[in-house]
Amino acid sequence: MPKIVRFHEAGGPEKLKFEEQPSRQPGKGEVRLRVEAIGLNRAESMFYHGQYVEEARLPAGLGYEAAGVVEAVGPDVDKNWLGKRVSTIPAFSMNQYPMVAEEAIAPVFALGEYPANLSAAEGAAIWMQYVTAWGALIGIAKLTQGDFVIIPAASSSVGLAAIQIAKAEGAVSIATTRKNSKKAEIAALGADHVIATEDEDFVARVSEITGGKGPRVIFDPVAGPFLETLAQVAAPEGIIFQYGWLSMEPTLYPLVTALVKGLNIRGYTLMEFTQNPERLPAAKKYVFDRLADGRFQPKIAKTFPFAQVVEAYQYLESNAQIGKVVVTVP
Repeated sequence: MPKIVRFHEAGGPEKLKFEEQPSRQPGKGEVRLRVEAIGLNRAESMFYHGQYVEEARLPAGLGYEAAGVVEAVGPDVDKNWLGKRVSTIPAFSMNQYPMVAEEAIAPVFALGEYPANLSAAEGAAIWMQYVTAWGALIGIAKLTQGDFVIIPAASSSVGLAAIQIAKAEGAVSIATTRKNSKKAEIAALGADHVIATEDEDFVARVSEITGGKGPRVIFDPVAGPFLETLAQVAAPEGIIFQYGWLSMEPTLYPLVTALVKGLNIRGYTLMEFTQNPERLPAAKKYVFDRLADGRFQPKIAKTFPFAQVVEAYQYLESNAQIGKVVVTVP
């Protein structure tokens, strides 16, 4: 029987267990995937730690991104999907559709074909990162040539995707990382400027780079006290996206700075686009076209075999990676 990864209590990666489950037939609006690769995300770590925006219904599976081959379709699903190599777009609940498995049921609306020039591992490393970045930077902020955009935690897969999108649009990316050790590689991956926030004067460097104007767009997954600093450097009428909570620290709204500058500080997740059938097609086309012609290239930090899922999530939580952590399924 195919294996799935579940956890029966909240905690660290060591709580993840392999279990067998019978093959399921997909229902209405569903397909069954033979999984070839799984992209890991910080959301899943927060999910099994009990810190995610959605509470796990125990025992729970996990995982948003799987690449594989459609081997069965529901009674109302177009049979042309059969045999196609696809990957899943995070647009659903992990409680209902967990992807860390050898075989997975997925909603057909959350499938995306990926270009033939990508491997399955790369196919599992595209939708979360590129659609998250596209929705904020293009879909909402309308990033354009000459804009300055700050990208904290830039070594993450989403951060690297944001750098690529900024470059594609002619914007100037200001990437941040905590220490100097990742600066050179982030710059090599396309960032126009990289600031090590623990080793440099962040406010002074941003002022120097932007000529005192500040960035119009800030795309931040860190939150915590850093939000006040980001508001301090933001351009008047700038927009700050808070799409994560990596700091796990209290996040106070910088009211006075926001009032004086007229800032738009908003929460954001990619579900604003992936769960909206009118908005998602534009994101998919934008990402697919640039992956197909080579303008975008997903960066895989490290791959693990399926048997080492626990080690893979431990590596994800180490923050040592630059890019995506991927699990391959034999």
